[in-house]
Amino acid sequence: MNAAYTPLEFRLLNDYQRGFPLVPAPFAAVAAELGCAEETVLTALTTLRQAGVVSRVGGVFAPRSVGASTLAALSAPPERLEAIAALVSARPEVNHNYEREHHYNLWFVATAPNEAALACSLDAIAAETGCPVIALPMLEEFHIDLGFDLAGGHKVHVNSGGASRRELTLAERRLGAALQPGLELVPRPYARLADQAGMGEAEAIAHLAGWLDDGTLKRFGVVVRHHELGYTANAMVVFDVPDAEVSAVGLRLAREAGVTLCYRRRRHLPEWPYNLFCMVHGRSRADVEPIIERLCRVAGYPCEALFSTRRFKQRGAHYFGAGDAA
Repeated sequence: MNAAYTPLEFRLLNDYQRGFPLVPAPFAAVAAELGCAEETVLTALTTLRQAGVVSRVGGVFAPRSVGASTLAALSAPPERLEAIAALVSARPEVNHNYEREHHYNLWFVATAPNEAALACSLDAIAAETGCPVIALPMLEEFHIDLGFDLAGGHKVHVNSGGASRRELTLAERRLGAALQPGLELVPRPYARLADQAGMGEAEAIAHLAGWLDDGTLKRFGVVVRHHELGYTANAMVVFDVPDAEVSAVGLRLAREAGVTLCYRRRRHLPEWPYNLFCMVHGRSRADVEPIIERLCRVAGYPCEALFSTRRFKQRGAHYFGAGDAA
């Protein structure tokens, strides 16, 4: 167990990243499982959230299941990097924004309600920064699961194919918009969520359960921040694999220990020839580098590793706009 956390905090962080109770009083249910009072659980989660270790308690939508999203990058002049990063982070569509060791030194993830809104956002970023933006949308998912096992480093949870895209009803969009910041840390959080979405508590819980069943939600639970947990070294490892082989290679890499993300993305030729991406997180660069070497051997192709050097923004994806709120 990490000495930085009490036994209760460790259980909350480690055991409830998925499978969070979908019952009217979920924190009381967690407290019963942990053998403590509901108020103790609420206080601990509030403390962890204030410390930045917990981002929120809520849902993680599967990529491409709702809205539109893409990984994007630009090449910022070093003397303007911080100013450009601030402009990018200020965009409401941007969820993650990192500096990485590469000519393309600023990497960000943007989400929007639809492809048209996403394209407008990327165009606006290019205009505001004066830097051309390359967009690298996901084409195939092999392994996406940013749950971290505090004892062992990561959870093995391999997926292929991903969720199918679905159109949400107006009521579901209102629920999605209300869910984006996470559950309120109160005894009846689904009742609060339902009020914000303009529906009943039981109806809201049923929608969430349905989204989990059909894959719209990848998981529901405590969403942690890996950097604050001590995983301060992370590298985006990229490969140029022939299109006929990329699925097989991706599935091999997804099964490797140390891989937290693995997916195929569209190339952006001639600037960006890579089509297979893995993310590797570790407590130090020395921990990560041997994993990268192993991945290259397993893939059978050379790779390039882009270590992150600064995190400018990190939050959950926002697929729903203000117009979706009840």
